[in-house]
Amino acid sequence: MPTSASDRLRSLLGTPAETENGYLDLLGAADQAGPPTGLTQRLMRTTLLPQVYERYWRPALGRALKGPLGPSMAGEVRLAVRHLALQPGHTVLDVACGTGRFTRAFGAAVGPDGLAIGLDGARTMLAKAVAEGGPDTVAYLRADAVHLPLKPSTVDGVCCFAALHMFAEPETALDSFARVLKPGGRIVLLTSARRSRQPARLLESAGGLVSGQKMFDRGEIAANLRARGFTEITERYAGVTQIVAGRLG
Repeated sequence: MPTSASDRLRSLLGTPAETENGYLDLLGAADQAGPPTGLTQRLMRTTLLPQVYERYWRPALGRALKGPLGPSMAGEVRLAVRHLALQPGHTVLDVACGTGRFTRAFGAAVGPDGLAIGLDGARTMLAKAVAEGGPDTVAYLRADAVHLPLKPSTVDGVCCFAALHMFAEPETALDSFARVLKPGGRIVLLTSARRSRQPARLLESAGGLVSGQKMFDRGEIAANLRARGFTEITERYAGVTQIVAGRLG
């Protein structure tokens, strides 16, 4: 009998997980992993936002932050697939997957022998992701996005779009991403990028404080990846965002 995507995901975890509404759950009764970092993160746990997230909220917010020249959400998906260099049979982890838009695309890219894991801490987001369906190669996991529960060197790619700046411990998260990647595995991140000139820098920093999001400096994420052994690093900036990609080792 063929092994299901959920069963394959279980084999990669260091801790047994309960099955809950179509996804695996390692957080149980906890509302989330770690303390809330602000208004934006709290909204992710509401019942309304997941219903409008993929079609309206995320594209509109992304356009506001990326500006008119930044990629659309569909363009982000294409960039992520390209930067991860996904091949049939690969295992890819989509951190803070939300309603699964990227995860579904990854599942299609890795083919029937691959595995796309969508990880998020919000029950409401994962419930919507499961309801959206997708390839049989997709499995969802409710777990801590900062301290990943996967065994070391288990995935070929890690994607984390529009989330690292909302983590209470972003550098710990980067350590965790590097830990679960196989040698030669690839990473792609979309996160905040504060400009260096005043007064834009002050306004962007203030906006980050209000929303509970960390504003990274331009070049900061690339430097953090290099410090963790990543090479072939690329950076792309649009508005107050950056897309940074690299290869481990």
